[in-house]
Amino acid sequence: MIRVPHAFALALGQLGDRRVLAVLAKSMAVTLAIFVVAGGAGLLALHRWLVSLEVAFSAELSALAAMVLTVLAGWLGFRIVALAVLQFFADEVVLAVEARNYPAAAASARTLSFAQDARNALKGIARAILVNALALPVAVLLLATGIGTPILFWAVNGWLLGRELMDMAWLRHRASDADALPLSGLTRFALGGIVSALLLVPFANLLAPVLGAAAATHLVQSRKRQPGTDQP
Repeated sequence: MIRVPHAFALALGQLGDRRVLAVLAKSMAVTLAIFVVAGGAGLLALHRWLVSLEVAFSAELSALAAMVLTVLAGWLGFRIVALAVLQFFADEVVLAVEARNYPAAAASARTLSFAQDARNALKGIARAILVNALALPVAVLLLATGIGTPILFWAVNGWLLGRELMDMAWLRHRASDADALPLSGLTRFALGGIVSALLLVPFANLLAPVLGAAAATHLVQSRKRQPGTDQP
């Protein structure tokens, strides 16, 4: 776990890499496009609902609705959308980090088939749905504390993100389904927890998924170099 800050420092140092910048630009463009389309669809649905209630849809009300939808989408959906988009480009981040820092690993990595990618994505979605469903009743009970619910969701997202980011960097190197996970639970949680926290910070949240994928690559590859231990 103590290697996690060093992994993020290495990831930050490669943000200027042309290949990483290309992934960052593509993922940001697609993420923002999804929010624009979703926001427009939500605003249209709200407009139709208000019209059905015979509520005047003034310019002021339109602006207020757009603002509310934007805030809600950013708060509730950005993490999910950004990471879902990154799934399509994660290999490019991992390959860029491996090519620069771990050329032997890049040369020996296998290409995952579409079926394997789809299966892994479905496993991740199933984990997210199950864990969030289990956490929801507890989150409701913690509303009275004021801070308990945000902390719980940060912890849940940290656990989920740690596993997803590790898989991005690991699955191309896994020999078989029986292989043990390359990172300990605490390391995965630290990795995901940092990314989950960064996703709450304006502007930093645009970099967080790419930084997380790059940091996960460093963690997995350094772990492979030191079998039998999760220490530096």
